[in-house]
Amino acid sequence: MIRLYDGAAPGSEDWDWSEKESRDNILQMPAVYDVAIPTLTYYGADDDVTDGAAVIIAPGGGFQYLSFESEGTAVAQWLNSRGIAVFVLKYRLMHSVTQDPIQEVLPKLADPETFERSTESLRRMAVADGKKAVQYVRENASRYKLDPARIGFMGFSAGGTLALAVGLACDKDARPDFLAAIYPYIGNIKQDTVREDAPPIFICVATDDDLALAPQCAALYSSWTNAKRPAEFHGYARGGHGFGMVNSHFPVNNWIERFYDWLQQLHKV
Repeated sequence: MIRLYDGAAPGSEDWDWSEKESRDNILQMPAVYDVAIPTLTYYGADDDVTDGAAVIIAPGGGFQYLSFESEGTAVAQWLNSRGIAVFVLKYRLMHSVTQDPIQEVLPKLADPETFERSTESLRRMAVADGKKAVQYVRENASRYKLDPARIGFMGFSAGGTLALAVGLACDKDARPDFLAAIYPYIGNIKQDTVREDAPPIFICVATDDDLALAPQCAALYSSWTNAKRPAEFHGYARGGHGFGMVNSHFPVNNWIERFYDWLQQLHKV
């Protein structure tokens, strides 16, 4: 596990809780919460298939927890099999006052304005962690036998907030070379001015998304194409929110294959 900061992460120096793991009773998968020390977990592709590309993955969970398996390790394993190295990011999260972070966040998501206000300062910290992750991977590319010009950032739901914020950042050393926004929570991220050097983006969402994110994702796609930047958009009829790598028996299961096809067209793999 790779710590992103030498000491305490700036802005959370007084956090005295430690990372824990719970269980998503809906998906029956592990959920990480109370992350106070942001880290990267490295998953390297086999030497005989690796080609130097890497993806940093930010799982989602409403900034309260991380769906670490279906939106993290399972994605890493699939990409590893195609020769892509992966770094799964544990970014800082809201402190949970119970042992059930999933139930804590659900009422907050019912009121987007309240959710935005309650997570504002935390989101800034999480975005800083995302930028730091890109800087780390790029600076250490030779150590992991990576191409520093082929480092991508994939984010799910709240992790999609990080992907977009990092992708739209002004500082080039912290900006990825390509983005994947999987049912991203866009919130108050300003997307009306996409930079002329914004990285190519892959966007995926289900029309029946439980948080009604499909229209925002369509607008996100338009903002990229209006700026004449490379973009690909997949809006599946069914899948709900948080499908990740869960087998739903719907066509949305193939989203990661479409992502890989897109990377091949970009000559990133």
